[in-house]
Amino acid sequence: MTTSFERYQKRRLISSYFSVVISISLVLFLLGMLGLLVLNTKKVADHFKEQIALTVYLKDSAKEVEIEQLKKSLAMADYTKSTNYVSKEDAAEAHSEEIGEDFMEFLGYNPLQNSIDVFMNADFVSSEQVDKIARNLTAKNFVDEVVYDKPLIALLNDNVKKISFWVLIASAVFTFIAVLLINSSIRLAVYSKRFIIKTMQMVGATKGFIRRPFIWQSVKLGLIGAILALIGMAAVLYYLNNSFSELNLLGDIKMLATLFIGIFLMGIVITWISTYFATSRFLNLKTDELYY
Repeated sequence: MTTSFERYQKRRLISSYFSVVISISLVLFLLGMLGLLVLNTKKVADHFKEQIALTVYLKDSAKEVEIEQLKKSLAMADYTKSTNYVSKEDAAEAHSEEIGEDFMEFLGYNPLQNSIDVFMNADFVSSEQVDKIARNLTAKNFVDEVVYDKPLIALLNDNVKKISFWVLIASAVFTFIAVLLINSSIRLAVYSKRFIIKTMQMVGATKGFIRRPFIWQSVKLGLIGAILALIGMAAVLYYLNNSFSELNLLGDIKMLATLFIGIFLMGIVITWISTYFATSRFLNLKTDELYY
């Protein structure tokens, strides 16, 4: 009978520890993924900004030397990430493939122009700066016009600001919720042993002596939960980096190491603090109050 009861208690204890570890690992995993989102918000925004092209159309009278000089000056400019020269012949061929017929046979000539697509660094993709760059390029006598999607740039910058603000708000709220969830799991685990705590106190054990094994046990559970969360984060990060290699999510190792260490320490600190206050609560309760 005693052996059966002890087995039951042991299974119950293991189940309690398991639920605490799972709760901690899931909360820390979600918190870590949110941290990755916060840290990579600018990188993702910059990636989309750098997909916007500023197209410089050249006059048919433009000399080869002038075109080459413009290509070199654009390639060396601070605002340029990359350039792509498209001859009128290449543009005509691409357009014909797009519409499914050779439009030059109908027109009898090629109406398209030589052009240079300029992809800019993200820091320069704003309505004011792009407009200034476009005016400077248009001032050249062999440039016919400079075309870019001004409404898209304004919309993108506006949305990036809004998203960044709400991501920070969500991070703060979720961090608070994460602390509450982990604290609740720890308190439930300590609650199941409230009679043991009170018994130890009644036989003369000091509060520090009683707290020590509970805190150490919770910290170990926090360590296990944090390690599981970090493994999950590493797996997701590896998958995302392979799927979206252009974002280079593994590029900043120091930033990632700081985040991983922060999540690891959070698992320890939150469980330590939660256990300290949970045990203190039951230590300060009267014996009659333990039943409520």
